[in-house]
Amino acid sequence: MTYNKKDCFRFCILYGFIIALVNFIGFMLPGTGNIPLQPSGNWVEWMAFMDRNEKLITTLTVIVFIIPALVCISFIRFAGDKAERRMINLPLAYSTFGSLGWVLSFILESITLAIFKINHNVEISEIIITSFMYILQEGLFIFTLAFLILDTLHRKFFFPKYYPQGKLSKISGLKNPSVNFLFVVFYISIGIFPVFFLTSTILNILKNGNIKISNAVFVLITFIVVFGIVLLIIFTHVISSPLKKFKITAREIEQGNYNVRCNVVSNDTFGDLADTFNDMIFSLDAKSKKINAIQNSIIRGMAVMVESRDNSTGGHINRTSDCVNVFVRKLRETEKYKDLSDSFCRSVVKAAPMHDLGKIAVDDEVLRKPGKFTDEEYEKMKAHSAEGARIVEQVLKEVDDFEFKQIAVNVAHYHHEKWNGTGYPEKISGEQIPLEARIMALADVFDALVSKRCYKDSFSYDKAFSIIEESLGTQFDPDLGKIFLGIKKDLIELYDQY
Repeated sequence: MTYNKKDCFRFCILYGFIIALVNFIGFMLPGTGNIPLQPSGNWVEWMAFMDRNEKLITTLTVIVFIIPALVCISFIRFAGDKAERRMINLPLAYSTFGSLGWVLSFILESITLAIFKINHNVEISEIIITSFMYILQEGLFIFTLAFLILDTLHRKFFFPKYYPQGKLSKISGLKNPSVNFLFVVFYISIGIFPVFFLTSTILNILKNGNIKISNAVFVLITFIVVFGIVLLIIFTHVISSPLKKFKITAREIEQGNYNVRCNVVSNDTFGDLADTFNDMIFSLDAKSKKINAIQNSIIRGMAVMVESRDNSTGGHINRTSDCVNVFVRKLRETEKYKDLSDSFCRSVVKAAPMHDLGKIAVDDEVLRKPGKFTDEEYEKMKAHSAEGARIVEQVLKEVDDFEFKQIAVNVAHYHHEKWNGTGYPEKISGEQIPLEARIMALADVFDALVSKRCYKDSFSYDKAFSIIEESLGTQFDPDLGKIFLGIKKDLIELYDQY
């Protein structure tokens, strides 16, 4: 479900009203250190100055607090293509903007104090420090309370309504608050703010009651704050570290790696969750292997069915698949092809049995003909490549592994193309021919040469390798062909097993 401008407007108005309400509550909070109970001469003059300029200062203060409201409105109004990201980040943005008024208010007050000092030649350090502490207190209160309210509303209403399936992490450019950030916000809300509020109140009372404050009190307060920060760091690490491991593991699973495990070992909820997570991975791995085995069985069964119609190619499927397997292993040992991925090599071997599936569409009188084809029959036979690609694409239509699907289609479609462009069905040449098809072509022709067919006897290994060598640069990729010729011994050992 998507949201429109009207929906955006509703949420912006609601959240803006909440920000205004939180700011109002902030105004109502007692200023714990804003005005001393027994003001000094500097304070008396400052308050008199404020009274004389009350209208001007009030007007400027109102303007200062209108600015964040305008920023909130423009945040969505002029978002353009960033509207979705900004709507998702609305609680964080509005909470920040809600505190902006207090920052601007302090800047305005500092400028006013500077003018006051110039005109009255008084010391303003105590006033500005007290004002800063008050503004800091208000800013913390406004931000944390606003964020907690807006974020709760966002999680309870906005996300379930417009993102019922989740997947927010898939939205590009989105700034997601980290676990560390959330813990800092919560720590400020339930830790720093109350401590700061009570401490500033107590210190102000003691100070105005002419009670001397021992340095030990300040040391104790500092220790409490530092100790709280250390606990926050430790606690956030305890929470964020396993979550990070879960995320990394989930990304690996998403890429199809079911051998990964979530390495979280503890006797708490995270340890229990990790065990359940790893059990799920094991189950997915077992099911994936079973599905792959069934898929391979179906693919090989279809290939065998096609092969059974062609009385000249008995065992061709098994031999060519094994030949491709030996070949790709050797390729990865060479400098040029050392970067071939495991998935590519597995896919080529897995796709090899499918290279002649298109022959299922060729008439028996052509497919089983013992002699040489006429031109018309040869054209019918050549059609098996394109037809095979179409069949493979349909068979693998629901398979999630895009790389394997593309390789299987390419092997079926282009394994009769030639390096010089005289092959079929597309007459492409050189490296226009997909690598997997060039690999299949060598294995396919080699097997045809050394195997007995109804129209010829089998050639010797030497004769077969000699024919392939003579065809490098014309029929076959010369670089691949040289590597293929380099595994003569391995191929001979393989074929002697048959």
